[in-house]
Amino acid sequence: MNRRTFLRNMGLGALGYSLAPIGYRGIARSAASSADTKPNFVIVFTDDQGYGDLGCYGSETIRSPRLDQLAKEGTRFTDFYAQPVCGPSRSALLTGRYPVRSQGWSMPESEITFAELLKTVGYTTGCVGKWDVSNRRDIKGRVPNDQGFDYYWGTLGANDGGGVKLYDNREPIGVDRDMAGLTKRYTDKGIGFLKANKDKPFLLYLAHTMAHSVIDATIKFKGKSKGGLYGDVIEELDYHTGRLLDAIDELGLRNNTLVIFATDNGPWNNMQEILRNKHKGAVAWGSSGPLREGKGSTWEGGVRVPCIIRWPGHVPAGRVSDAIFSTLDFMPTLANLAGYEVPKDRLIDGADQTALLLGESEEGERDHFYYFCRNALHGVRKGKWKLLLPNRENYYKYVKDRGSNEMELYNLESDIGEKRNLAKQNPEIVSEMLDLIKAFQWPAKLPDTGIIPKKRNVTSISTKLGKDDSRTVCSQVAGLSLAGLCRFPLFGGLPPRSSFDFPYFAQRCRPGDG
Repeated sequence: MNRRTFLRNMGLGALGYSLAPIGYRGIARSAASSADTKPNFVIVFTDDQGYGDLGCYGSETIRSPRLDQLAKEGTRFTDFYAQPVCGPSRSALLTGRYPVRSQGWSMPESEITFAELLKTVGYTTGCVGKWDVSNRRDIKGRVPNDQGFDYYWGTLGANDGGGVKLYDNREPIGVDRDMAGLTKRYTDKGIGFLKANKDKPFLLYLAHTMAHSVIDATIKFKGKSKGGLYGDVIEELDYHTGRLLDAIDELGLRNNTLVIFATDNGPWNNMQEILRNKHKGAVAWGSSGPLREGKGSTWEGGVRVPCIIRWPGHVPAGRVSDAIFSTLDFMPTLANLAGYEVPKDRLIDGADQTALLLGESEEGERDHFYYFCRNALHGVRKGKWKLLLPNRENYYKYVKDRGSNEMELYNLESDIGEKRNLAKQNPEIVSEMLDLIKAFQWPAKLPDTGIIPKKRNVTSISTKLGKDDSRTVCSQVAGLSLAGLCRFPLFGGLPPRSSFDFPYFAQRCRPGDG
């Protein structure tokens, strides 16, 4: 069944089976999804903003009064996860599926976005800003207007060259090299969408280009922060987010609009020299705060990001939550709140976090979270424990801190900076976490992980293990021969507790999922 057929049959009971994600418990449909109380949704998604780059997350150099106020009016999440880089983070957010399924920059037409699903229950949908899941090109079937958005204004790619090619819906309208004014332009378009659709349920997905790669601020903000040019950019983002929130209030939409603020990945603090040269010596990268490393890594600094959610009268105000929460969870959570059906013909990795949002649960519905870099499964978190597999080599090239070649286990409750490896002291916990690694349900094929796809850069290796033909090993390791792979222990059994020689690329796979 293709995507369009599925959407056409929504709500008709045409699909008779369901694939639930690992770690998803499920709760009853909320009364909030009834026709007369459907909330509006506004998602503000910034780019390359660090965990430590807002006042409410501990910054002492960047002022963020509007987002700090938003945190007081809603719930601030301290253990919220995106993905390590831009495109994969966006495909995960839009579909509720890890990038090994939703395919990141190469997100195919067959993926179903929450925008498409919201349209099936009467929502008008708008996307403003950075798309970045169609290989940064105008490809029929994969641009916003083909993926569920009634309105689009923004760029399909990034600004690494100092400019963005803009589109008004499907029409290219030129290249904008004024990076200082881009945040205001996006916000203006977002406010325009709110005004045009204030009398009906809507989704606005506002995905800022700032603070990615080539950054700048207007005269009003330039040189005003204590955080260098980067700090100026974040303070301007804060100001314009405030303008958007003011527009929601002025239109009388405050009490019926769920606002989400988050970012796509950690800061580019591991590429300082290149960014400094691009910006004439200015500081152009953010801070991970207490977290280790930054963008492109599977350390906490690469994937744990700020998230603030406000919905007056529903989401508790002034609350701080340490529940494990992810962009993956938006798909099923919005389903509960808006009343659409989550796709049943594919595995959804997100969990319905309605109870967490509404203050009915402290721990939420997400039992654990997997850490991916490209197609490599680097590790898993469950509760306070995080396990990273040894021999992790599939990093983005700018990531400098690649850890040890050993199994690494961290207690994130007492060691948020991932400094003390406790693997050898806790073999039982390691064993339990390895069971979670083994349980991950892999897709039949692994996607191309490039921004622009190559002819073929993915290798899948399937090998029967013993008598169990259902166990398959999948690998995406450039230049690795099957003989080389076989030197390492596979998932036929856990490694001896005295030995932590366990390759990150030996993965148990269930063919056909995803």
